[in-house]
Amino acid sequence: MNQYITNVKDLPKTTSPYSAGVISEGKFLFISGQGPFDPAAGKFARGSVAEQTTLTLECLKRVIVTAGAKVEDVVSCRVFLQQLTESTFAEMNGAYGAFFGKDKPARTTIGCQLLNIDVEIDCIVRID
Repeated sequence: MNQYITNVKDLPKTTSPYSAGVISEGKFLFISGQGPFDPAAGKFARGSVAEQTTLTLECLKRVIVTAGAKVEDVVSCRVFLQQLTESTFAEMNGAYGAFFGKDKPARTTIGCQLLNIDVEIDCIVRID
């Protein structure tokens, strides 16, 4: 049976039909794409790609912690960049590397169209 995570502290409330995360089989947490939500401002931030990446990863961390897991348990991420250029990739990559430290999950980076943000990230987390 799946466990649906819909209420996460310091994440925006959604009116769309999805959950912030779903724990499946008690083994894996699938986290919906998160963006650079700044809880202090109560809205999505439009700073540099590095700043947006850091905020986005912090949003993922909130879901991970709510589910009872740790950042070290992330096994895979997909990063979506509004403008995929060498410069934006380098900014994202620096913030991403700093966040995950030495044990980095698998990753795919995709250039795409996003609405009013430049970075969105989803991930899969192993549940112990």
